[in-house]
Amino acid sequence: MCATRVSAETLKAFEPIGSLPDARLDEIAGLCQLETVARNSDPFLVRSVSGQAVYLLRGELVLTYPDGTSKVLVGGSERSRYPLAQRGEVFTSAKAVTDVELVRVDDDLLDVMATWAASVESRSKKTAKEGSALANWSMMSGMFSVSSLKYGAFSQLPPAHIEDLLQRFERVPVTKGDVVIREGAEGDFYFLIESGRCKVERMVGGVSMLLAELKSGDAFGEEALVSDVKRNATVTMKSDGALLKLAKKDFVELLREPLLHRVSADEARAKIAGGAQWIDVRYPSEYQYDKLPGAINIPLAEIRNAFGAGALDKGKEYVLYCQSERRSAAAAFLMAQRGYRAFVLAGGLWGEAKRR
Repeated sequence: MCATRVSAETLKAFEPIGSLPDARLDEIAGLCQLETVARNSDPFLVRSVSGQAVYLLRGELVLTYPDGTSKVLVGGSERSRYPLAQRGEVFTSAKAVTDVELVRVDDDLLDVMATWAASVESRSKKTAKEGSALANWSMMSGMFSVSSLKYGAFSQLPPAHIEDLLQRFERVPVTKGDVVIREGAEGDFYFLIESGRCKVERMVGGVSMLLAELKSGDAFGEEALVSDVKRNATVTMKSDGALLKLAKKDFVELLREPLLHRVSADEARAKIAGGAQWIDVRYPSEYQYDKLPGAINIPLAEIRNAFGAGALDKGKEYVLYCQSERRSAAAAFLMAQRGYRAFVLAGGLWGEAKRR
């Protein structure tokens, strides 16, 4: 038995996965496998179908059912377009009549994507009926990627919030040179880039320093809303495009509170003992002065850069801290919306000091 990656074109033959947009299929293809099984073997002896949607792509497979009856399933047939062991068909054994190829997809992943697809379709129909500009949610990358919907921030949203969230975003056309948010201003909106590019700059010693460049699918503006502070950078469009903005009260209700996970000092220490990693998001000078044992330093301003540098592991838990939890909450949100398992030390180091 051997396994390789499956192509998006292959997935189009299956239901319900084949009804998803091409961009989504490209992403999902990277999260499922094409498995080859030799003739006369039991394809499910080592790996069962539990928790997975398993499709027969090629070859012939004989399935035996609890009542003793058997059925031969042929790859490429109408029945093979649907997952095995679903639609009420529970088999007790299986045998490959010929060499066969199976495609395995995580069941929960399919359910998440079906839920979002239905919400997007509903929102699209409503928007078209109203005659307003339509945000192309189905093509969104970055924050609305398959990985984020399954493992990241949006995987933790209550299903009832999904369509509500999509409805509350407002689409805003922008042109090159537009200043979307200005350093020092109050935080009022959370932004997602539908199309176009922008730059993030901060004044340091009277000089404007480039912090990051953002593209379609990236989000910004969350730091001021999560931490309840003024804007700490200026964001300017580098090209024409379109933004999706979410008002602060909607952001707090539908995103911030469901996604921020605070842990007590005792809970944090238990996680660290279990293999989690402390991240100090303060400035290096603060970190050097009173860092926690074993902590690594990734200042809030550099968190975005850490995503692309491969410095963080999505299979690992992280407990973030700062003085008050303001900066650590903002950093944890940034991490969570990209699929990292991030927790915030409640009250920060100040809270820890009070508890001693």
